[in-house]
Formats: sequence, C-alpha cells, structure tokens
Amino acid sequence: MKASVAIQVLPKTDSDQETVRIVDEVIAYIASTGLNYYVGPFETTIEGDDYEQLMEIVKNCQLIALKAGCDKVSAYVKIVCRAEGDILTIDEKVGKYHLE
Repeated sequence: MKASVAIQVLPKTDSDQETVRIVDEVIAYIASTGLNYYVGPFETTIEGDDYEQLMEIVKNCQLIALKAGCDKVSAYVKIVCRAEGDILTIDEKVGKYHLE
C-alpha cells in the first residue's frame, strides 16, 4: 500500500535551541530509514510503499524525541494512503516550487 505521511514533532522544551536540537535528531532518524522525505518549515513528509513501516516511523519519531531529552512531545500527523495505484509524490506536489 503506497502512503505518504507528514509529521510535525513538537517537543516541550525550555528554549528554541533545544527544540531545534531534538527535532534535528528526529529528522536524522527519518533520514536513516532510507525512505524519500522532505523537510518543510513545519513538518516533514515521508513516502513509502509499506504502510506499517511508515506507522512505525511515526511512533519512533515520538520515542526519539523523548529519548533526546524532552519530557513531553506532541506529534501532528497527516496520512494519505491508497490500496492500489499511485499517490501524488512529494516532487509532484512541490517540485515546481523548488527548482534549482
């Protein structure tokens, strides 16, 4: 099942610098999965063919934020999936706005 997940991780911290540090750790984890992803100013979008794998990544993003030092984390998630066929890719959605 093809799917696309957008996740915004919001760790509760005492400073913007600490928030950025923890979010950077979450993004590093997402990058380590090998899946296609796109970091935006409010959320990170991840694409994949395995819905269960994407849901595991969503769970792990929260656990990584907690392990990185915050005592509370909120996560806002958007999911698009399709049983058969394709979904719009990250590039199809925003590629025309990010020409080099």
